Formats: sequence, C-alpha cells, structure tokens
Amino acid sequence: MRLADFILRDMEPILAQWEAFAATLMPAAANMGASGLRNHAQQILRAVAQDLRNSQTREAQRDKSMGRAPALIDATETAAQTHALLRARAGFNINQLAAEYRALRASVLRLWADECEPVVPDLDDVIRFNEAIDQALAESVAFFSAQVEQSRNLLLGMLGHDMRSPLQAIQATASYLAALNAGERVSEAAGRLIRSGVRMQMLLDDLTDFNRTRLGLGINVVPANINLADVLADELDELRAIHPDRQMDLQVSGDLQGAWDGHRLQQLLGNLVLNAVKYGAPDTPVHVVVTGDLTHVRIDVRNRGPVIEPATLERIFDPLLRGPGHRSKDDRAGGLGLGLYIAREIANAHHGAIEARSDDTETSFSVSIPRADGSRDTA
Repeated sequence: MRLADFILRDMEPILAQWEAFAATLMPAAANMGASGLRNHAQQILRAVAQDLRNSQTREAQRDKSMGRAPALIDATETAAQTHALLRARAGFNINQLAAEYRALRASVLRLWADECEPVVPDLDDVIRFNEAIDQALAESVAFFSAQVEQSRNLLLGMLGHDMRSPLQAIQATASYLAALNAGERVSEAAGRLIRSGVRMQMLLDDLTDFNRTRLGLGINVVPANINLADVLADELDELRAIHPDRQMDLQVSGDLQGAWDGHRLQQLLGNLVLNAVKYGAPDTPVHVVVTGDLTHVRIDVRNRGPVIEPATLERIFDPLLRGPGHRSKDDRAGGLGLGLYIAREIANAHHGAIEARSDDTETSFSVSIPRADGSRDTA
C-alpha cells in the first residue's frame, strides 16, 4: 500500500498516537482535552498525503526538505503554522513542538511498515514523507518563534510603559517631600508615594506569578483555616482607600469558614475588583457577593459598564490580553494584562473555577471554590 493511501485510511490510529504523545508534554497539556491535543494534526496529515500524491521534481523535493516549499495560493496560514501558533499560546515550548513531529514521523512510518510486511515499503514514499514532515516542522518552528518573540516584546513593552508612571510619581513626590515642612501636606504626599509603591508591587507580583505558571510551577497556595468574610472585607477596605471615589459594596452570607490561602484569595478579589474599577462605569458601584454552602464558596464581582464583545469574552482570561475598546479610563492605573489570568490560576490552584459574563445589564466574574479538600499547595 502506498503511504498516502495508508495515511488517509488509518487516520484515526495515527491521530490516537499523536494525542497520546501530546498528552505527555507537561505542564502545557495538563488541562487540554482530546481536540486540543490533536490540534490541526488531521489537517497536517491530509496535507502530507496530498503532497505525496503530487508529482515533484528533484529540485522541488530538495527545497521542501530545507523548509523552502512555495507558499500556497490563497492560503494565509498552513495547518502546520496554525498548529504552532496554538501550541505557543497553550504554553508548549519549542522542544515539545519539535518532539511532536518527531513522534509523528516515527509512528506513521512504523505503522505503515507493519502494514506493508512482508513487502518492503516504497523508498520514494519514505523520502517524500520525510521531506513533507521537514517542511511542516520548518513552518511550525518559524511561526512558533515569531509568536514567542511577539509575546516577549509585548510583555516587556507593557511592563516598561506601566511602571513608568508610578516610578515618575515616586521620584517627583520624593523631591517634593524633601522641600516640605508642613505636616499635613507631607502626609498627603507620602500617601501618593505609598499608593504608587503599591501599584509597582502589584505589577511585579503579577509578573512573578505569570512566570511561575509559564514555567509549570503553578500558583503557590498555602491553605490555612480562615474566615473568608473577614479576609475579603480587609482586602476591600484597602481597595476603597486606594480608590476613595468608587463605591464598593460587600454582601456575605452562609458559612465562610474553611481552609484556603487567604492572601491568594485577597489577590484574586483585588484583581477582579480593580478590573471592574478600570473598565466599569465610574458612577456606578462595584458589587462583591460572597456566599458559602456545604461544599463550595462563591465570589461574585459585578459592575455596570460597556458590554464585553463575545470574541473578547472568550479570551478574557488569556495572559497579556487587553480587549479592543476596553482600555482603562485611567491609563496610569493600567497593568500588564495579567490580572484576570492570575485570578483564574489562583482559582485553579484551589481546585476551583472562574467564569465571566457580560450583557446590557452588567458584567460579572464568578469564582467557585471547593472547601478544604479542594485546596492544595502547588509549590
């Protein structure tokens, strides 16, 4: 049997092996389902099979083996290129990407050789197949590298931009303090200094947590027996002090005693409330509702404001994402675009979940966290 016919006929067993191998590429594959693990593998294999059926000159074969195949007409991306982009966004590294193609090459040739026994497989098919895989790998690596570079540059640019304002405020206020003698005015200036320092610390904390998750270490949680109502009330008091012009309401009900990481849940609430402050209508309150039942606690943060578009809502928890049309009204209070991502990771570290909804009435973020058995230390 020719290799192209074998690939198309035995597509499912080949994809099953691809999926099984992709599932071992941790930590990126930890929370991916079958469709995510197979991501564009079928399209890649169909493209390879089609390539095997097309006649080619020796020169064209050589170019392809070096990753220099001609671009497809009317195609913005090949399946291999799209696969690379999605793998990069899912947290795979370039070695894992290359390993997928190495495993695919080995599994296809092995399965085909077994099918051909006792007949010797067609040597030209083997050569053509390797050239096609090399071309797909070259396309994937190029797009993967470009995506990683883009994310890195975006992160550095956003970090530099967002830290500039608080740093300038600190420097200007420090100079101002040096020239003052009045106690009340010194206190006001010191307050600005402290608030700017807090914003800087939040940016750096977000960056540190982001790096931990991308390295596969996850968000570190240390559960302790706490009253969640008291812990979250303290956090909301601090947020009110930072934003005295915004109304923030807290409503609690049910049993809120349990084993969780109080500091991390304060961070989670802070990220959600600050997001509501930045993007919500400034003349409307931010509502925080915390409820507890026998198995879970639930934290809801709601605000009025512009409706979040479905396309943005679908990716709202992606890192480094700032949705179009949802830029902060006070750009100086901006962040790295990591707040909602880190809130999700904190919920995940507690075996919980978070979801977002937005309509003409309100935008809400809802966090559900199981009681003590669901908390864990991911250090």
